[in-house]
Amino acid sequence: MNTDSFDGRTLLITGGTGSFGNAVLNRFLNTGIGEIRIFSRDEKKQDDMRHAYGDPRIKYYIGDVRDLNSIEEAMPGVDYVFSAAALKQVPSCEFFPMEAVRTNVIGTDNVLTAAIRAGVKKVICLSTDKAAYPINAMGTSKAMMEKVFVAKSRTVDEKRTLICGTRYGNVMCSRGSVIPLFMDQIVEGRPITITEPKMTRFIMSLEEAVELVIYAFEHAHAGDILVKKAPSCTIETLAQAVKEICHAEAHETQVIGIRHGEKMAETLLTAEEYLRAEDQGDFFRIPSDNRDLNYDKYFTRGMTERPKFETFNSDNTRILGKEEVKERLLSLEYVRNRLAEMEI
Repeated sequence: MNTDSFDGRTLLITGGTGSFGNAVLNRFLNTGIGEIRIFSRDEKKQDDMRHAYGDPRIKYYIGDVRDLNSIEEAMPGVDYVFSAAALKQVPSCEFFPMEAVRTNVIGTDNVLTAAIRAGVKKVICLSTDKAAYPINAMGTSKAMMEKVFVAKSRTVDEKRTLICGTRYGNVMCSRGSVIPLFMDQIVEGRPITITEPKMTRFIMSLEEAVELVIYAFEHAHAGDILVKKAPSCTIETLAQAVKEICHAEAHETQVIGIRHGEKMAETLLTAEEYLRAEDQGDFFRIPSDNRDLNYDKYFTRGMTERPKFETFNSDNTRILGKEEVKERLLSLEYVRNRLAEMEI
């Protein structure tokens, strides 16, 4: 996709020391980007990035999205914001739900407030499939985060500050994801632990996650949520694929059961969203409902027939077989590097 719009511009990434932030850096440092600001509360990870990249265009800001003042200090002169700071581990958010609220909901509101005050041109907020029909604290906080940015988008002219978002599924080999865990368990001689073999999850690469954000940057209107059509696989298939690429077909697998707050399948597009979503090829666009609260002025006629409700979920998308999953795994730099370390 075209990144010419970023030439000479300043991009701020909240939660920038995470997997997404590193993927964005790798994507943009070979373009004409003027400056990338990494905003996070982890000084160690920032120092690691500083030594790893050694690029003067990358500026580092210690702060926390929960603190409006600290995010405001990083915002002057910023053209675009990728809002990626989040608590995203489902079980831990179940035990500490208010922490998820403080970061995912209040933190996002702080980022948007600071961006609007500073005259930032575009803000892209990153969400998750767990925000659609949420059953856990992490997903509920992300669902509220989506409501916050859609509502906030109505308060400012999109020609001044355009606010939109993306929603995607599991990102392979991102920090805390299951593929590195499986490979560690094989190396250490421990059983591969899977929650439920028939559980399905959307899968995509970090590069695909970045492409979705850039697509939203180029095509979204205020309040939109952009969704990438992603395939899925069962956890059983994923575990077997990891074992085979590691030449550990006989490695023990242990089923540990569904953890706190987990679903059997995830949803990227709810039935209600499906009714108004625009199919844009590889993506869905969920437009914001821009009516105000005076609903009677919009009424023209009643519903003539009950619409057919469909969802886009990890059970009815394209389900990948083992060989397809192995092909995707072997396309990932992280996996190739780990296999080289394992001398496979």
